Amino acid sequence: MNVLILNTDYPEFLQWLYAQHPGLEEQSYEEQMRARAESLFGVADFYSSNLRRLGHEAHDVHANNEFMQKAWAREHGIRFEEPTRLHREWRRALQQGRRLAARAPLRYLKPLLRPALRSLDGQHAWFYDILAAQIRSYKPDVLINQVMGGIGNRFLREMKPYVGLLVGQHAATCLSDADDFRCYDFVISSFPPTVDYFRQKGIPAELNRMAFEPRVLSYLKAEEGAFDVTFIGSFYGVHSSRVALLEAVCARFPQTRIWGPEVDTLSARSPIRRCYMGQTWGLEMFQVFQRSKITLNHHGDIPPYANNMRLFEATGVGTLLITDWKRNLHEMFEPGREVVAYRTPDDCGELIQYYLEHDEQREVIARSGQQRTLREHTYYHRAGELVGIVERYLSHRSTVIH
Repeated sequence: MNVLILNTDYPEFLQWLYAQHPGLEEQSYEEQMRARAESLFGVADFYSSNLRRLGHEAHDVHANNEFMQKAWAREHGIRFEEPTRLHREWRRALQQGRRLAARAPLRYLKPLLRPALRSLDGQHAWFYDILAAQIRSYKPDVLINQVMGGIGNRFLREMKPYVGLLVGQHAATCLSDADDFRCYDFVISSFPPTVDYFRQKGIPAELNRMAFEPRVLSYLKAEEGAFDVTFIGSFYGVHSSRVALLEAVCARFPQTRIWGPEVDTLSARSPIRRCYMGQTWGLEMFQVFQRSKITLNHHGDIPPYANNMRLFEATGVGTLLITDWKRNLHEMFEPGREVVAYRTPDDCGELIQYYLEHDEQREVIARSGQQRTLREHTYYHRAGELVGIVERYLSHRSTVIH
């Protein structure tokens, strides 16, 4: 089976990635793809590498990475509109700003650089031209679109003749009811309400949870816990309850350390600001988890279902995860034995205090959580589940045709 996986990256991550590797934008497509995979950010190449372990051909496309995508186009003789000399000079100046932004406190640079830096990542004509050429070139038996809100349905309908099975993948955020998703043969999601949402629209949908990639462990440096309490995540409009929780935690435990894209939306008096450490991505993020005695998880203002990558990333590296209680949490981990669950900010504070004072109990739960993740929640498991779902749909299609 030949599988093509479409994804996109946060503009902030792309800024960071190319700042970490000066000159990478001039390298081959393969070299840029290697650097992207080795960053270990997001799902990296975790799906494709495990599909290959299962005996299938699999490729990733990072559709909004302009440097990488244009490198692929040049190497495959695909023509696209090149920028003018003035535009190239402007981009070169912005790339310098990109590197500066990755090294300096964002609050000082945002008013001057952020709007321009974001402009580098807009979708231009090359986006769909190159993506269409890649789909025609790979001719996948299965095309998995992991950005259903970012790659247009009209475009995907036009690509259907070059695809055996079109699969959408979506987590928890709401999609527009105005969009017509009937171009998809079926959808997979880690979020039960999303599965129900598509089924109610008459679109087949299946549960396929998030996971952890064990090879991350081979990249980590063995270091003693340097942080008592950590949190890594964002502060957007759907995170008001998260902000309230972390402000209570930071006020009670000033040694808490927090990483995220930015804190500009928070009140100037928010205790979170005193604990904020900046951005962290991929391997650096996993290293923070590995050095933490406790790391916190909070799902934000969403229905009561456990569904984020932190559940598996933190437990996967062997850190004690204190997470918000959700009705389906027990389906993935046993609360009190593999993770610790809280219901209120006060409850969370008491649990933090207890496990900071009881090292042995903390370490036992952390080890149990890691064992559960490595036993049941790896990308190899998820890839195997996905193959089973795909084969079932392909078999049904074959039966219907005959």
